[in-house]
Amino acid sequence: MGRLKYDGTSGPIPIDDVTLAHVKIVISTKLRRQESFMLTWRPQGDGPDARMTIWIHPAIPLQFGFDHAEIPALDPSRVTAMMNRLNASGELNLDQLDLP
Repeated sequence: MGRLKYDGTSGPIPIDDVTLAHVKIVISTKLRRQESFMLTWRPQGDGPDARMTIWIHPAIPLQFGFDHAEIPALDPSRVTAMMNRLNASGELNLDQLDLP
Protein backbone atom coordinates (compact mmCIF):
# COMPACT_ATOMS: atom_id res chain seq x y z
CA MET A 1 0.00 0.00 0.00
CA GLY A 2 1.56 3.24 -1.17
CA ARG A 3 1.02 6.70 0.24
CA LEU A 4 0.26 10.10 -1.21
CA LYS A 5 1.52 12.83 1.10
CA TYR A 6 0.23 16.34 0.55
CA ASP A 7 1.17 19.69 2.11
CA GLY A 8 3.60 18.27 4.67
CA THR A 9 1.15 18.55 7.56
CA SER A 10 -1.72 16.17 6.75
CA GLY A 11 -1.55 12.43 7.20
CA PRO A 12 -0.80 10.31 4.14
CA ILE A 13 -3.54 9.01 1.84
CA PRO A 14 -3.12 5.23 1.47
CA ILE A 15 -3.42 4.00 -2.13
CA ASP A 16 -2.31 0.64 -3.54
CA ASP A 17 0.96 0.88 -5.50
CA VAL A 18 -0.55 0.14 -8.93
CA THR A 19 -3.31 2.72 -8.57
CA LEU A 20 -0.85 5.22 -7.08
CA ALA A 21 1.42 4.84 -10.12
CA HIS A 22 -1.51 5.77 -12.37
CA VAL A 23 -2.60 8.62 -10.07
CA LYS A 24 0.98 9.93 -10.14
CA ILE A 25 0.90 10.21 -13.94
CA VAL A 26 -2.48 12.00 -13.90
CA ILE A 27 -1.53 14.43 -11.13
CA SER A 28 1.89 15.22 -12.58
CA THR A 29 0.35 15.86 -16.00
CA LYS A 30 -2.18 18.31 -14.56
CA LEU A 31 0.42 20.08 -12.41
CA ARG A 32 2.90 20.30 -15.28
CA ARG A 33 0.15 22.20 -17.14
CA GLN A 34 -0.33 24.45 -14.07
CA GLU A 35 -3.89 23.10 -13.68
CA SER A 36 -5.26 22.80 -10.15
CA PHE A 37 -8.08 20.41 -9.21
CA MET A 38 -9.78 18.65 -6.31
CA LEU A 39 -8.85 15.19 -5.03
CA THR A 40 -11.43 13.24 -3.01
CA TRP A 41 -11.18 9.96 -1.08
CA ARG A 42 -12.65 8.08 1.87
CA PRO A 43 -10.22 8.09 4.80
CA GLN A 44 -9.52 4.80 6.54
CA GLY A 45 -10.18 4.43 10.23
CA ASP A 46 -12.68 5.85 12.68
CA GLY A 47 -11.99 9.55 12.18
CA PRO A 48 -14.71 12.19 12.06
CA ASP A 49 -14.58 12.59 8.26
CA ALA A 50 -16.29 10.02 6.04
CA ARG A 51 -15.01 11.76 2.90
CA MET A 52 -12.11 14.17 2.40
CA THR A 53 -11.37 16.60 -0.42
CA ILE A 54 -8.19 18.61 -0.93
CA TRP A 55 -7.24 21.20 -3.51
CA ILE A 56 -4.25 20.03 -5.55
CA HIS A 57 -2.11 23.00 -6.58
CA PRO A 58 1.41 23.18 -8.09
CA ALA A 59 2.72 25.30 -5.18
CA ILE A 60 1.80 22.77 -2.48
CA PRO A 61 4.33 20.00 -1.67
CA LEU A 62 3.37 16.53 -2.88
CA GLN A 63 5.11 13.18 -2.33
CA PHE A 64 4.39 9.71 -3.67
CA GLY A 65 5.62 6.79 -1.53
CA PHE A 66 5.57 3.22 -2.84
CA ASP A 67 5.97 0.04 -0.81
CA HIS A 68 7.73 -1.76 -3.67
CA ALA A 69 10.82 -0.52 -5.50
CA GLU A 70 9.68 -2.00 -8.81
CA ILE A 71 7.70 0.38 -11.00
CA PRO A 72 4.23 -1.08 -11.62
CA ALA A 73 3.13 -1.63 -15.21
CA LEU A 74 1.00 1.25 -16.42
CA ASP A 75 -2.18 0.79 -18.43
CA PRO A 76 -2.46 3.76 -20.84
CA SER A 77 -6.22 3.27 -21.19
CA ARG A 78 -6.60 3.52 -17.40
CA VAL A 79 -4.59 6.75 -17.34
CA THR A 80 -6.71 8.14 -20.19
CA ALA A 81 -9.96 7.20 -18.45
CA MET A 82 -8.80 8.82 -15.20
CA MET A 83 -7.72 11.98 -17.03
CA ASN A 84 -10.99 12.18 -18.96
CA ARG A 85 -13.03 11.82 -15.78
CA LEU A 86 -10.91 14.47 -14.04
CA ASN A 87 -11.16 16.89 -16.97
CA ALA A 88 -14.93 16.43 -17.15
CA SER A 89 -15.59 17.03 -13.45
CA GLY A 90 -12.61 19.00 -12.10
CA GLU A 91 -12.20 16.32 -9.43
CA LEU A 92 -10.15 13.15 -9.16
CA ASN A 93 -12.25 10.88 -6.96
CA LEU A 94 -10.15 7.95 -5.72
CA ASP A 95 -13.29 6.01 -4.79
CA GLN A 96 -14.37 5.94 -8.43
CA LEU A 97 -11.12 4.60 -9.87
CA ASP A 98 -11.12 1.24 -11.57
CA LEU A 99 -9.04 -0.86 -9.22
CA PRO A 100 -7.11 -3.84 -10.60
